[in-house]
Amino acid sequence: MLQKVKDRVGESIGCCGLLQGKLREYKVPKGVNILYTLGIVTLIAYMVQAVSGYFLLIYYIPHPDHAFKSIQEIMNVVPFGWLLRMMHIVISNLMVVIILLHLVSIFVMLAYKKPKELTWVAGVCLLFITLIFCLSGYLLPWSQRSLWATTIVTNIPTAFPIIGDNIANVLRGGENVSGITLSRFFALHVAFLPPIFLSIVGFHVFLVKQMGLSSPPFNAQGETAAEGYPFYPYFLLKQVFMIMVFFSVVFFMITFMQPFFIQEAANTPADPFKTPVHIKPEWYFLAPYQMFKIIPNKFFGVSLQILLAAVFLLWPFFETKEGKNIFKRPWLFAFFILVLAAWLALTVWGKYS
Repeated sequence: MLQKVKDRVGESIGCCGLLQGKLREYKVPKGVNILYTLGIVTLIAYMVQAVSGYFLLIYYIPHPDHAFKSIQEIMNVVPFGWLLRMMHIVISNLMVVIILLHLVSIFVMLAYKKPKELTWVAGVCLLFITLIFCLSGYLLPWSQRSLWATTIVTNIPTAFPIIGDNIANVLRGGENVSGITLSRFFALHVAFLPPIFLSIVGFHVFLVKQMGLSSPPFNAQGETAAEGYPFYPYFLLKQVFMIMVFFSVVFFMITFMQPFFIQEAANTPADPFKTPVHIKPEWYFLAPYQMFKIIPNKFFGVSLQILLAAVFLLWPFFETKEGKNIFKRPWLFAFFILVLAAWLALTVWGKYS
């Protein structure tokens, strides 16, 4: 009887044909590895962020007189509020890591080549939007750390003559970070960024679906997707495995690494009249922050970073040479290692300088 009901429902909504056409008949190239699953892990991470964020909004008050207190109540009074907030904090950091790893793997496999230039552009845009998510959400606890780290970041546009101060004032809603800034960042975080992020994700998924997954460049056979494995269950199981690994890492960090994510200044209410001695941006902004410090001319430093971001975004349109194996292109591989080493060096330098 249950099977008849199941078959009837499946026939009514057409899920059987959907399962057959979209999962079993859809092929992925042979040799795909866990690096190909980073996209779905990013999407799952965002979904968890959205759900946890909705619950946090029930208790959070976006006002400078109440924001810090409401966060403390979430952490200490609301049942399991600490867990939801820690998940929100940890996953926001892991999303940056996962997207970076995804882009690095795409670069190493040269999977941004024609006709997949727009897929790369969409992926880089998702990284930029994620960083803006982190920046806007960072101010919301209204702690000393969030207030002064946001002050550092919002001062960067002042490097531009004439228009720089106006840009900074628009971001902050005034000459200094204040309650107006908190309201603007809150609106940006919960109202403006989510639809933009989901729109780019939809476009990215559409492109991947239209052109299929790239064949592993190190696979000597060079099979096409049509000669590969069915998406279900071969690749779906890989995705489920990586999602489980992701949540294992999240709960490991929540259990054993809380001080890394919530430091002393994060538990001190914001005071615009008391500047802390050691306040720096989060780790994902340390490299540009350090570059900004070591370049004497602020205008040149900011302009250089904007130029580098533009090159990063449009890289597939600059690098058009044929070839699917980066190890057979020593200059490109050396360039990749040099950029990666420079970013890591600047990040460590920014952390301890």
